[in-house]
Amino acid sequence: MTEIAPGSTKRTQVHRVPDRAVHDVEVLYSILDAGLVAHVAVEDDQGQPYVIPVGYARMDHQVVFHGSTASRLFKTLATGQPTCLTVTLLDGIVLARSAFESSMNYRSVMVLGSARRLSGDEELAALQRISEQLTPGRWETARQPTPKQRAATLTLALSLDECSVKMRTGDPEDEPEDLVEAPYAQLWAGYVPLVECLGEPVADRHTAADQPTAPEVLAWSHRPWLPAVQ
Repeated sequence: MTEIAPGSTKRTQVHRVPDRAVHDVEVLYSILDAGLVAHVAVEDDQGQPYVIPVGYARMDHQVVFHGSTASRLFKTLATGQPTCLTVTLLDGIVLARSAFESSMNYRSVMVLGSARRLSGDEELAALQRISEQLTPGRWETARQPTPKQRAATLTLALSLDECSVKMRTGDPEDEPEDLVEAPYAQLWAGYVPLVECLGEPVADRHTAADQPTAPEVLAWSHRPWLPAVQ
């Protein structure tokens, strides 16, 4: 599959602060691979727009996500309605010497296109990839979806052919006068990294008190899930 660089179409060119645009497809992949939740836009038959949070994963040069076959919004997406999917990773709070220049450090992806419905082995591979995105290693130890559960699941894929990547990192960008004029020149400024972490695993009521935590859970639950980019 051809890899098209982010921002390579007219609709995905970054116009607001264009120096924060990233055109490297590997950076695009790294952001999508680090995230857990995407937001997908869809419009119902009355013209009302909605934004749906979904679990997702990247599979090659596309994003895959799923919902219920009973969802009217997901069924609308499956018809090929144009959509927009976004993923944002918040890396830190930026404290400038002025409220106007205070900001956030972030990595973000916006994808435009029309989703297609997956079926058969391609759908099963996508479901496995989504599971591995959220709970690495769990797919092999948990029970696989039954035919009835598969029939109740609507799995979609959205190509990454038309997308943009935008990032902000590092220090605040203070106005020159705020760096020399009192009292703001003496004000502390910088940024506070934000790290998303997983807590201690909590067993459910059906798990024996002396049963150890599953190895695949221990493998990823005692580390930061999403280290901040400095």
